[in-house]
Amino acid sequence: QVQLVESGGGLVQAGDSLRLSCAGSGRTFTNDAIAWFRRAPGKELEFVAAISRSGGTTGYADSVKGRFTISRDNAKNTWYLQMNSLEPEDTAVYYCAASTTRYYPGSNSVDYDYWGQGTQVTVSS
Repeated sequence: QVQLVESGGGLVQAGDSLRLSCAGSGRTFTNDAIAWFRRAPGKELEFVAAISRSGGTTGYADSVKGRFTISRDNAKNTWYLQMNSLEPEDTAVYYCAASTTRYYPGSNSVDYDYWGQGTQVTVSS
């Protein structure tokens, strides 16, 4: 069974930091591009960040650029989203996703093959 499992979400105050983790199992994700998406209450799924299979290319949504950092540890088959200076607008369910066929699929959710179930991040004012 191929799975992605997110962890690290929680309730924090504005200005705090969180680090989300995405643990892959069932196969190696070394050659896959990884991304984070989120869905806020009443909103559509939103792209957050992506990283290429090599880790040499990253991309971020304008709303999180400069505050969030995506990284990967292929030895552990685990990937991260470091979130700093959190704002109430960051409140959402965060999803990890992997693309098995694209070097760098970017912001289009359709390009991703595997998805986690999500982890809740709530930021209070």
